[in-house]
This record gives sequence, C-alpha cells and structure tokens, in this order.
Amino acid sequence: MKYRVFTRNWWKHNPAWPGGREPHGGARKHTIGFADSEESARDMCRVYAANHKPGKLGRKAEYEGVQ
Repeated sequence: MKYRVFTRNWWKHNPAWPGGREPHGGARKHTIGFADSEESARDMCRVYAANHKPGKLGRKAEYEGVQ
C-alpha cells in the first residue's frame, strides 16, 4: 500500500471563539509527498515536524493510505 503524506490546519480563525480560533479538523489537505511504507510516511511526518512549527492554527503533517 502507498501512503499520502499531507499537512492541514487543525484550527481556523474565528474572533468569536476563545483565543480567536475554533476547531477545524476537516480543513483542506495539502499533499507534501507519497511513501511506499507506513514507516516511511511516519518518517516524512517527523521530518516535517522537526522543520516546521505548527503555529497558531496547528498545521501538522499526517498520512493516509491510498490505493
């Protein structure tokens, strides 16, 4: 199985919410690459996390299996 590695924000701006942001787990996914194994996909996520701060909107790398 192949894996798609992507980033997305876990929050969105909303001044009416505490801290000016509200949960938004269904945000658009931005593909950063593909991996041939789950271990490789995890490694790609670790590298992304080591080089990018999540910021106020909590942008993080994740992966999912693709056909």
